[in-house]
Amino acid sequence: MTQLKRILLAEDNEHDVELTLNALAENRLANEVVVVRDGAEALDYLYRRGGYRLREEGNPVVLLLDLKMPKVDGLEVLRQVKQDDALRQMPVVMLTSSREESDLVESYRLGVNAYVVKPVEFSRFVEAVRELGVFWAVINEAPPGSVRKGP
Repeated sequence: MTQLKRILLAEDNEHDVELTLNALAENRLANEVVVVRDGAEALDYLYRRGGYRLREEGNPVVLLLDLKMPKVDGLEVLRQVKQDDALRQMPVVMLTSSREESDLVESYRLGVNAYVVKPVEFSRFVEAVRELGVFWAVINEAPPGSVRKGP
């Protein structure tokens, strides 16, 4: 049986979505990357409600979460994830352009697993995403329920 790893990417910037998807695909780091465009959609996906109510069971192997998003910001998504017994073990990586110390401190206070500031330079951004993908989708042992068995 093959282990199919799914990454959830919560990002509202189309350019950053494209760069992230290309970096992950280029390095074949996940079988599936689900993209959501705001915090409300991320929560709908995780709680299997709305347009995601029929999605397969199981949590992503990692949530790559932007901090500044419409509807519900990344800190509120993180807060809800880490307060939920069914979700709290899922690794969450804040992938953001914010260098504000208050965002960093609050993210760790809420239980984020890593805080990565998006590099401005294209090649450094791709390398950062590749390293994140290698660690969270390949090296790190995922919590139970985040990997589903494939054919």
